[in-house]
Amino acid sequence: MSTEPRVLAGRYRVDELIGHGGMAKVYRGYDLTLGRAVAVKILDPDLARDTAFRNRFRLEAQAASRMAHPSIVRVFDAGDPSSNDPSSDDPPYIVMELISGTLLKDIIAQGPVPVDDAVRYVDGILEALDYSHRAGVVHRDIKPGNVMVTEKGQVKVMDFGIARAVSDSSSTVAETTQIIGTAAYFSPEQAKGEPVDARADLYSTGVVLYELLTGRQPFRGESPVAVAYQHVSETPVPPTEVNEDAPGALDPIVLRALAKDPYQRFPDAAHFRSALDSALTGAAPTRKQVGALTSELYGPSPRQAQETARSLRQLSTDTTMARTQSGPPVAWIWAGVALLAVLLASVLFWVVTISMRPSEVPSSSRVVPDLVNVSSERAQDDLAKLDLTSTIVIESSSEIAEGNVIRTDPEAGVAVEERTAVTLYVSSGEDVVVVPQLEGMALTDAKKALLDAGLQLGTVVQRNDKATKADTVMTASQAADAEVPPGTVVDLVVASGKVTLTDLTGWTVDAASTNLTDLGLTPTPVEAADCPATKPATVHSMSVAPGDVPIGSPVELRFCTGP
Repeated sequence: MSTEPRVLAGRYRVDELIGHGGMAKVYRGYDLTLGRAVAVKILDPDLARDTAFRNRFRLEAQAASRMAHPSIVRVFDAGDPSSNDPSSDDPPYIVMELISGTLLKDIIAQGPVPVDDAVRYVDGILEALDYSHRAGVVHRDIKPGNVMVTEKGQVKVMDFGIARAVSDSSSTVAETTQIIGTAAYFSPEQAKGEPVDARADLYSTGVVLYELLTGRQPFRGESPVAVAYQHVSETPVPPTEVNEDAPGALDPIVLRALAKDPYQRFPDAAHFRSALDSALTGAAPTRKQVGALTSELYGPSPRQAQETARSLRQLSTDTTMARTQSGPPVAWIWAGVALLAVLLASVLFWVVTISMRPSEVPSSSRVVPDLVNVSSERAQDDLAKLDLTSTIVIESSSEIAEGNVIRTDPEAGVAVEERTAVTLYVSSGEDVVVVPQLEGMALTDAKKALLDAGLQLGTVVQRNDKATKADTVMTASQAADAEVPPGTVVDLVVASGKVTLTDLTGWTVDAASTNLTDLGLTPTPVEAADCPATKPATVHSMSVAPGDVPIGSPVELRFCTGP
């Protein structure tokens, strides 16, 4: 017995299941309005019962839909049936671009990945992150299961935005893990439940790069909490010590990406990509150089030891993890021993550092203050009070208000000499472009105008209109002179150059002629002597079949004149 296919919003037909995760199921679908195949992601019904989660899911899906980039899976639409019908139990859904390819996690599962392919995959992820971070969107769940490699080898990153809803709705590592599915790619700040920014995505990308080079993740454990603890406190082994075939030039890249302190990682995705490119063409570092970098990034300090202890207490109080033995878990006993070892090493390192410090610290030393999101005027004043000079560089930013500092060079916390010049990168506000006047333009001219303006052509829909020449733009989804972010997708409605001809058989010749003239067609009455005449004369047949026909087409109206 066949069942009617499920249709969402009267438009999206839901077909067979093609994938599922911890928070949603993905179905192959079909857009009945635009006539194209799509992927439909439907939120898990249990999560959909949380009204706050539904709202975050909807808002983040809308944010993701505004991103248009070749390395990001497009989000076409999103809906929440409860917004129109509060009594509806149907969960929210997201309509996405349907991609044909292979998940990166399945590629990794097949065996070792060639270095060139590994770097290409990570470069594609970073390209997508560079775009999304500049758009103000942090992914929060970068992992091989959210990366698709198409049949042509292009990288596509999925699930932008919805991971933020997971992060906002989950208070513990275990709860977040239950939804996302794994803690193996968490950044330390995510594991500690702290606020995260774009550098958390770079850490997760570093874990993916590590796995591509070695065939395993840098940190593994019997439970998500044990893995999260390692992300917070353990030093990763360089990839070449796990896989001797991995290029040594990538060891510093991976170690930098996996730094516990976000400020010691790459400042953004563009710098990460640049370092990858340079590493492939440069010489491999010596073991001593790698060791020095490891000490710099992961060496103990009193502050780090305090943070480790606090993180361990936070993780150990997570009561959502199921106990598997009656007494204290063996893993936590060893974790306590490891913590004590870290604390002792930290105290020893601090004592040795104090003993080696010169008796007099030069008074000319200054520490660059944290000036992010501070007005440029106040930032200059604060630097002047420290006897530091400043220079200003203007950059666009979607996250920092106009006139405020985006970042500094050197960064906050760096010790410098007095009169050192500190570069202040000041926000000019979000970068926008102006939508050109498109209505009335030929389609080819409209495409060029969009390209010149830094915008992207979206869906082109044909519409019949007797008064408009074929391929002339009738309407656009963005109003002329509107200010929008670069890369915004603009949908167009263009004239088809056709009109719809109805069946005029049985009409009087005069009425049929008037109808054709109103449609912009040319009526031509033709006598047919092989059938009996009628009064008044009525159309016996037409030379053109009913349907869409070009404007101005001649149409013969045959009427009977026989005895």
